[in-house]
Amino acid sequence: MKYVFTLFIILIVSATANAAGTLVSYEVNGEPYEGYYISPSPDAALVLLIHDWDGLTDYEVKRANMLADMGYAVFAADLFGAGVRPTEVKDKRQHTGELYKDRDKMRALLQAALETAKSKGANVHNAVAMGYCFGGAAVLEFARSGADLKGFVTFHGGLRTPAGQDYSKTKGKLLILHGTADTNITMDQFAKLAIELEEKGVSHEMITYSGAPHAFTVFGSNRYREEADKKSWKHFTAFLTETLN
Repeated sequence: MKYVFTLFIILIVSATANAAGTLVSYEVNGEPYEGYYISPSPDAALVLLIHDWDGLTDYEVKRANMLADMGYAVFAADLFGAGVRPTEVKDKRQHTGELYKDRDKMRALLQAALETAKSKGANVHNAVAMGYCFGGAAVLEFARSGADLKGFVTFHGGLRTPAGQDYSKTKGKLLILHGTADTNITMDQFAKLAIELEEKGVSHEMITYSGAPHAFTVFGSNRYREEADKKSWKHFTAFLTETLN
């Protein structure tokens, strides 16, 4: 199926020291989606931010604003649909499961988000994609699709490569930030991905943090690990400095 998107509404919702953030409504294949865009300057490098299985929430907005304060433009994409922000585990599994089963749709949603950011004036030629948990898995899907970005970053993201896929089309560098104590996404999967990337000659850096479980960056949760969060954020921002102009 061919997926198309239409951009049509912009609402101002928040501000940082450097810029005002906006909610951006757009359509993909006739369905409504609502992302968040913030940019401190017209020529700012872009970070495409992909949410976890909660959908696009205040958490992603906070991270986007943190990046904007550092001088980056950010488009926080919506992969579930406008107003779809599941709170029950069964609903979260449903929405992520639907996209895991339809990889073409997942890729189309990621590309539409990038094009939406471009329509807002973002420099998509000087850009990195990053994601949390489910969003990390989506970012790796985007990397395997051959998306023309400079880098792809995952925080405690899904690492398995679907059957029939590989990293032969990947163009940018990869940064994998993971918790050694993650029982959802095991170190065996971490090691297997490292082997895959090496075999395909993909430039990558993969780091694990001791004692960090799945979702170790989520503020206020019982899984949050401050040391791992701060160290991984430091590695991420250093990656942005090295990778983007």
